[in-house]
Amino acid sequence: MSWGSPAEFFAMGGYGLYVWGAYAVCLAAMLVEPWLARRQRHQALIDVTREPEQST
Repeated sequence: MSWGSPAEFFAMGGYGLYVWGAYAVCLAAMLVEPWLARRQRHQALIDVTREPEQST
């Protein structure tokens, strides 16, 4: 495919919103997933190191 200008490239033949939207959602997922995993790991380590409560 050949585009005559950057505007045509970003328009993607009328499907630019869907194409670039898909890229944005994928990028967001790739950025959020490691952050959530790190947060969950941190919470798990806190739970493991916390002393168990005494049940009487």
